[in-house]
Amino acid sequence: MHTNSTSHTKMTRATTRSAVRKSTLVYDGQCSFCRRWVSRIARWDRDDTLELVARQTEGLAERFPRLADGEFNTGMRLITPDDAIHVGADAAYQVARRLRYWRWIAWAYHVPVIHWVTRSVYAWVASHRRSLSNDSTDGTCRPT
Repeated sequence: MHTNSTSHTKMTRATTRSAVRKSTLVYDGQCSFCRRWVSRIARWDRDDTLELVARQTEGLAERFPRLADGEFNTGMRLITPDDAIHVGADAAYQVARRLRYWRWIAWAYHVPVIHWVTRSVYAWVASHRRSLSNDSTDGTCRPT
C-alpha cells in the first residue's frame, strides 16, 4: 500500500502543533484595569498563542503549584511551555514577543535604559492599578 508522504507530513505537523501547550498568561480577574488589558491582548493574539487565565480560576494552584509562592500585586505572570515563569514587565515583554504586530518592537526591551524604564513604569502601574481603573475599595487590586 502506498502512503502519500505529503499528507502524512501535514498530519504530523498538525498533530505536533495541537500537542504543543500555549503560554499561559495569569492576571488578576478582579481588577478592571487588568481585565481591560487582557481583553486587548486577546484581540491582538491573532495567532492564538496565549491562554488567558484569571488568577482566581479554580484549580490554577494545582495546575501551576509554583504560582502559590508569588505575590500577585507585583504583576501578571506568563508561564511558558517549558514551565518558566515571567513576572510583571518581563511577562509583558514575553507577551509582546508572541503577538504578531508587537514582535517588531519587543527587541527594545533588551536595551538597558528601556529595560529599566519599562520595569519602573510597570511597577508603578501595578501598584496604582486600583486608582487607574476606578475600582471600588473592596480589597481587590490592593496597591503594594
